[in-house]
Amino acid sequence: MEGIVPNKDQAAGKMKQAEGKLQDAKGDLTENPDDQVAGKAKQVEGKIQEAWGDVKKEIHNATR
Repeated sequence: MEGIVPNKDQAAGKMKQAEGKLQDAKGDLTENPDDQVAGKAKQVEGKIQEAWGDVKKEIHNATR
């Protein structure tokens, strides 16, 4: 069951990705390039944080 539950970084990364997608979509609707760029950047930040969470989880699982 532990393998299914995301750690803090995985969950936060997914949240940032979702926020970024919303901000990007808002930029598309309002034709605001600043929101589009900021949304895409937030998505990348979220992917990096999620990947860091994946690494931490793998290390934890390997050292159990």
